[in-house]
Amino acid sequence: MSSTDSFETSFAPFREKMQAAGLSESAIRAFRGSYAALTAGETGMIPESTIAPAQELPRADDLSTPDAARASELLKQTVLLKLNGGLGTGMGLEKAKSLLPVRGEDTFLDLIARQILRLRSQTGGEVPMFMLMNSFSTSEDTAAHLAARFPQLGGPETWELMQNKVPKILTSTMQPAEWPANPDQEWCPPGHGDIYACLVGSGWLDRLLGGGIRYAFVSNSDNLGATLDPAILAWFADSGKPFVMEVTRRTESDKKGGHLAIRLRDGRYLLRESAQCPKEDEHQFQNIDLHRYFNTNNLWIDLQALKQALEANDGLIPLPPIMNKKTVDPRDGSSPAVWQLESAMGAAIECFQGSGAIEVSRVRFAPVKTTSDLLCVRSDAYELGEDFCLRLHPSRNGQPPHLHLDQKLCKLVDGLEKNFPHTPSLLHCKSLLVHGPIECGSGVVFKGDAVIHNHTSSPVRLKAGEHEGQISIG
Repeated sequence: MSSTDSFETSFAPFREKMQAAGLSESAIRAFRGSYAALTAGETGMIPESTIAPAQELPRADDLSTPDAARASELLKQTVLLKLNGGLGTGMGLEKAKSLLPVRGEDTFLDLIARQILRLRSQTGGEVPMFMLMNSFSTSEDTAAHLAARFPQLGGPETWELMQNKVPKILTSTMQPAEWPANPDQEWCPPGHGDIYACLVGSGWLDRLLGGGIRYAFVSNSDNLGATLDPAILAWFADSGKPFVMEVTRRTESDKKGGHLAIRLRDGRYLLRESAQCPKEDEHQFQNIDLHRYFNTNNLWIDLQALKQALEANDGLIPLPPIMNKKTVDPRDGSSPAVWQLESAMGAAIECFQGSGAIEVSRVRFAPVKTTSDLLCVRSDAYELGEDFCLRLHPSRNGQPPHLHLDQKLCKLVDGLEKNFPHTPSLLHCKSLLVHGPIECGSGVVFKGDAVIHNHTSSPVRLKAGEHEGQISIG
């Protein structure tokens, strides 16, 4: 038996399982590519000797805004696609993270909807198009929320792109995991790199192109700074590039995060994550003066170029897989060990000849991954503009407050809101460290470097007024 035949025999149970679950051929092909890399023993490592740092890039702040007629014409050819598959389980949520209130009663999703409706008022029609990439976990709640608050956006058939799922792989046999106690645990999400297989397998790519949509702007639903900027859109359209990533300068707090680089053998951009860096190269990986840019996960894609790339690669975008070793039941450490294969959509930058990057300021990068991030964006350190974009206040010079909240008490949203029933002012706060329980009252203002150490079990009640320096109780 040839090696090809042997691989196909090994992969056959995965194909059968995915077909039985109703997954598209494009989803199966994408997973097949990741599985082939895993079984071939590929590590995905990117040594420093194989790359060069990305050099000076075009700056979004230097771009001119197109006139109203050109902006309107480009918006008619554009879809705004938000990744909305996350439940925010790390913050204790059981619904779409985008349904968290962020300003008064307005959620992330409300502000995104208002951004779209404002742009549509400027074009006098139903453009730009708006889509959400949901997971099976977020679809129902999202649809119900939009139907109640923004019925003018239409039903899911007009805006929903459904994320796929992929089988978990037993490390012992390299075959599909089985878990009769909870069959849902046999599957995992494939990461946001799944967007390309989703667009093809759902038929949405052809529908968009057939409807005159050429450009896609993709970003996370928890990043309210990532608006559809006509200036960047016009620059992207004029550039003729197939794919552009928005990047921003790394800071000390970003040094363990992935960075942009240039692959020496073909001159293409690539992303290198920490898991892809050999241990001996870590000091260079974390050198923010050497590797200056990191991915904001705001991407611009020419859908015609995407269609051509898919046709040239047997219907898939060959993304490097991310290989995560877990247990089949994440709550049972004694359950069988499995591989979970994911991919990142930004990694596609290496799959397009002539792809590029543009440097943006931190105002376009304000993701909410933790409750500390949530408290920041709820505070006056961020301001909500007339365009419903949440931006870091100009006086902060691109630097958000550094919050270190007690993880035992504030890791989950209900704990955060118990300790911070009122959102404090953080506009002039450089850093805030909280250890132990507190009760933040109305009108609290943190300034400079503020530290609260409460070694008792009773909350420190903070009253209105300025708080700076160290408070120590018990």
